[in-house]
Amino acid sequence: MSITRRNFIKVSGASAAVLGLGLVGCSGGSDGSGSGEAASKLQTIKDRGVLNCGVKADVLGYGYMDTATQEYEGLEIDLCYQIAAAVFGTTYEEAKEQGLCDFTTVTPSTRGTLIDSGALDIVAATYTITPEREESWDFSTPYRTDSVGIMVKKANGWTSMEDLDGQVIGVSTGSTTQGAVEQMLKDEGFSCTPSFVEYQSYPEIKDALDAGMVQAFAMDRSTLNTYMDDSVELLQPEIEFGTQEYGVATEKDSDLSPVVDDTVNELLESGWMDEEIELWLGASA
Repeated sequence: MSITRRNFIKVSGASAAVLGLGLVGCSGGSDGSGSGEAASKLQTIKDRGVLNCGVKADVLGYGYMDTATQEYEGLEIDLCYQIAAAVFGTTYEEAKEQGLCDFTTVTPSTRGTLIDSGALDIVAATYTITPEREESWDFSTPYRTDSVGIMVKKANGWTSMEDLDGQVIGVSTGSTTQGAVEQMLKDEGFSCTPSFVEYQSYPEIKDALDAGMVQAFAMDRSTLNTYMDDSVELLQPEIEFGTQEYGVATEKDSDLSPVVDDTVNELLESGWMDEEIELWLGASA
């Protein structure tokens, strides 16, 4: 996985130090004395006493709601606690014990708007970094790289992307998936012309696939892994396309942004992120 450190302007004292699996952040950085709304973000969070985090509830290994415990779990959930530890100047373990993260389930179509409204401080939700999105929000250094896959029913007996000609592909509203599929078909020289239908959630797309309303489910492979069963398979999985780099999103030019970026980089450099990937994704990583 290729990781490129993002060049945020550093806030004095904002960086957190990695201690084992915990972070000891610092309560420095902005004290609310800076000018403008963005300069007060860190202080706003500290005054509130909790970090408001947007996460997925339906992607195994990243952000998933355990129906038995009604608790969120996954790599991105743990990452949120690490960021909270950095903001509040405590350890990862203490951040979890003290409940310093308040989680809200987001979808591709709500992630950015909830940051804009101030309802969320960060979004860690398999959020792909794109130049267009970087115009509206800050993103951390990518912590995970994925690619797009196309799930189809085994019973179809399809072996080539050409089998998608005239078929309907289900994609998530607000995602970059449709463009990635169309670009791949062009780049690989396929002549097929599928159509696309957008859905608000991943379970809806899988239900539509099972019901025959769509003939394929296209999304990041990490997401598709959540919905794999004996009835489906990836179509031509050897074709790697649509590289997706996931980053933590924050308000544009916020003093929270460099704290988040420093935290992600330190977790990458310490090996913590590799341990999390192995813990939550294992063989699918």
